Amino acid sequence: LRYQTADPEAMRGQLRHLLAVMPLASVSLGIIPFTAQRTVWPLEAFYVHDDTMAVVETLTAEIKVTQPRELADYARAFAGLAEMAVYGDAARALIEAAIDALE
Repeated sequence: LRYQTADPEAMRGQLRHLLAVMPLASVSLGIIPFTAQRTVWPLEAFYVHDDTMAVVETLTAEIKVTQPRELADYARAFAGLAEMAVYGDAARALIEAAIDALE
């Protein structure tokens, strides 16, 4: 939320978009606060699509993981991150605070 990848106007737009999509039934948006106890923290970005594939992004490559044992590792990591996250009003408050910090 606070890592600036664009100018403040673009960042505000992106953060406001998160606020706009949060109420959608198909969206579950969790935010890990700075104060969360980090018991699980993977070094790379990853996306778990379903129980057949995860995609891992490294500096130089995108890796498709399909081995069940490795998929289970990513599913556990995701569950740990999801447990640290806040949702609903608490997530909305963090997004609004990030918008306010840009002004």
